[in-house]
Formats: sequence, C-alpha cells, structure tokens
Amino acid sequence: MEISLRGKKALVGGSSQGIGKAIGQQLAASGASVTLMARSGNKMKDIISELPTDQGQKHQFLEVDFTNFNSYQEIIGGYFRDNSVDILVNNTQGPASGGAMDKHVEDYQTAFDLLFKTVVFTTELALKGMIAQKYGRIINIASVSVKEPLSYLTLSNSIRAAVTTWAKTLAADVGHYGITVNSTLTGYFDTERLKGLNGAKAKSFGIPIEEVNQQMLANVPVCRFGDPKEYGYLVAFLASEQASFITGTNIPIDGGMLKSL
Repeated sequence: MEISLRGKKALVGGSSQGIGKAIGQQLAASGASVTLMARSGNKMKDIISELPTDQGQKHQFLEVDFTNFNSYQEIIGGYFRDNSVDILVNNTQGPASGGAMDKHVEDYQTAFDLLFKTVVFTTELALKGMIAQKYGRIINIASVSVKEPLSYLTLSNSIRAAVTTWAKTLAADVGHYGITVNSTLTGYFDTERLKGLNGAKAKSFGIPIEEVNQQMLANVPVCRFGDPKEYGYLVAFLASEQASFITGTNIPIDGGMLKSL
C-alpha cells in the first residue's frame, strides 16, 4: 500500500522538534504541502529547507506561542483568513510535570488554555474549509496517560483526557462531511521532552538518568523507546484516503506499554 497525500495541505503544531517535526517530515515525504507551527522560527526554517518538493509541495511555517492564547488566536486567525487545510495535526508542548498535590487551580487553567483551548479554536477554523470541500483529517496528539494516568503528569492526564472525549464527540458530528477525527495516545518516545522529564525525575530521586530510562523500559514490551519517525508513519496513514473509515478512535502508539484494552 502506498500512502499518497499529493495535493493535500497540512498544518502541524509543535513541529520544530520531536514528534511534531517527524510528523511534518513524513507528511511532506508523502506529498503534502506542510505548514509547521511552533515557537522557534529558526528551527522551522531549517526543517523546511530540507523538506521534499518533488511533488509540487509548498511549505511554510508559523511562529506561534501556544502558551499565549491571545497572540496565538491572532496569528492562527490570520492564517486561516488566507488558507485552508485538508489535514490538521493538533499538537503542542506539554504542560509542567508534577503530581496532583503539587498543582493549584491556576495551573489547571494554564494547562487548559495550552492543551484544550488552542486545539478547539484551531479546529473550529480548520473545519470551515473541510466542511466546504467535504474532506478533512483531524488528528490530535494525546497521551497513553488518558487511559492509565501517570502520577507525575497530573495536568497532562486531566486536560488531554478532555481533548480525547471532545474529539470523540466531534467525530460523530462531522463524519457525514467526510471528515475524520482521531487521537493518538503517545507512549515513551526518544524526544527532547522525554529527556527533560527523565532528567527532572532523576534529579528528584537522586539517581542517574540511565536508571530512570531503564525503569521506564521495563514497562515497554518491545524494550525500547519509540523513534519519532514511527509516529510520522501512523499519522500519515490516518491522514490518507485509506483511513477514511477510521474515526472517533484513540490509537495507542506505545510499544505495548498500556495494560488496558
């Protein structure tokens, strides 16, 4: 099976590094014109310079700060005044780590604005064009913690769970327009985010980061961290015509880590 996204336009959040970057690269390799979206303009400029254009793709980027909703609203609103997309990948940086006893109501509001408010606002804008053309792919990058909460990620656990239940509801509302809505549940991937979280945990417990890594891998049946490229393969499939009968799902990509069905 060949995945072709030729002629499609994609908007990918959090795409200056890690999983978002790998998704943008794979969508472009499959033929899509990609708009990257993140805080680091220099990083995105370098990524775009290496993206393929052999299928007529035209790539660009938006320099946005997901933590500043007012600024984000203005920038993304301006983008959609002049553009439409076929594929929307909702992805942002994660909120601060910490347990439930470490967080206060203001922290949950900040995480809500970052993980939920930006996603809903962007999706509302993207849906206008998708409904008009009767085609669209909305893919939300979530976490395995919505099924099995991780004690040190209480903000992510809480707000990403809201995103996935919202997505399930939206999928039922827009399916008749030829639009699919799916969420991917991220396990342990070899990214800057994971290195940062594990470094903080190692410091907190006074142990080497290698020990933290090994403790994590003990829970992963395939005995390794994921390669971000593998994430790109899954999203490219969900963005394709071949995935038109898949919607309203939460798809783990975790090397078998989740114990629940």
